[in-house]
Amino acid sequence: MVPPSPLDGLDDEALFARYVAGEPRAFEALFARLAPLLTRVVRRRVFDAAQAQDLVQQTFLQMHRARLDFRVDGRLRPWVVTICMNVVRQHFRRTQRAAELPLDDEGSWIPTVAPHDPVRAEAARQLHTALAQLPEGTRRAIELHWLEGMPFPEVAEALGISTSAVKVRAHRGYQRLRGILERLDVTGAGGAAPDPSEAEHG
Repeated sequence: MVPPSPLDGLDDEALFARYVAGEPRAFEALFARLAPLLTRVVRRRVFDAAQAQDLVQQTFLQMHRARLDFRVDGRLRPWVVTICMNVVRQHFRRTQRAAELPLDDEGSWIPTVAPHDPVRAEAARQLHTALAQLPEGTRRAIELHWLEGMPFPEVAEALGISTSAVKVRAHRGYQRLRGILERLDVTGAGGAAPDPSEAEHG
């Protein structure tokens, strides 16, 4: 039986501070604590287990590179989950670009340009504008639940708060978001925001 480590009793932020200060075992503890959560986040988009594991490793690498940028008064899990989602998005952008480069008869790459949908692009821009008007904690909850498709218990784990608190944030956030989107008359880009009553479920 492995004896308990004195690091086990630290919260995420204190453990991260130990890691930034150069304590090697702190990184091992962080990896053990956060890797299962990040793996679930990645596997919602990436079905290949080996590729998903590679993206989780890349997330920790990006976390290390940005370790001095973390706000000392911030929450670690939302910050790391955001890094993880950015890593996944970059992965899909790279794979999409590769898929859009067909070979000619001589085996050379022929660059192509994806068709531009100005209506959808404008709707996506307005959705981003609407989300930016929400408080940070509310915005993160909605991004994870609605845009990333995470159930409320996983959103709670990612944000480091209770499931009931996530549902309250989502309910209030969806109400505000629907009002903003209706004023902007947004269509497309994933459709209208979910009904606030959905925050009672999920």
